[in-house]
Amino acid sequence: MAADVGLDPVNDIHWVTGRSPTPAALFADRKINAFLGFPPEPQDLRARHIGHVIVSTGRDRPWSQYFYCMLGANRDYVRSYPVATKRAIRADLCASEPERADRRLVDRRYTPRYDYASQTLNENAYDKWREYDAEDAVRFYALRLHEFGFIKSNPQKILAEGTDWRFLNERVGSVKINDPSLIEPIAAQ
Repeated sequence: MAADVGLDPVNDIHWVTGRSPTPAALFADRKINAFLGFPPEPQDLRARHIGHVIVSTGRDRPWSQYFYCMLGANRDYVRSYPVATKRAIRADLCASEPERADRRLVDRRYTPRYDYASQTLNENAYDKWREYDAEDAVRFYALRLHEFGFIKSNPQKILAEGTDWRFLNERVGSVKINDPSLIEPIAAQ
């Protein structure tokens, strides 16, 4: 993203990494100027009236027009465990039911607050997965990474050698978003 707006991510940005203190804590203490936030950090800072969102990949174009969260799997794993692969895809697609998924995020301790989970899921276009083109999303991100020298392979090569849409295409036609039986079998495992 930085390169896309004319910044050199290597020379123009001093990257701060670490777990303690977290980048969100450093930002709140005004020790760094910005940070790349993931839920529930932005929600917490917003509730405390700290900072402003500069870019939201869930709302700002062109990022919001593409999948920003995709599944990836090792080729050998997919070949060895096709049923598990299909179940994982089914579970991911069914996460587009925010009213059920937000409760599960809290129950599984990904975030301590239900309102943060609900806000995160409602701010992101989880209900748009049938409208987006996964291949186009991979092409978009691969092109950005290739243009700025982060990867050597061009988007066509990545699509040809690194993607397999069979499982996704099978699931897209068969998943009914409002069918409550879709998530429960996966959650029980």
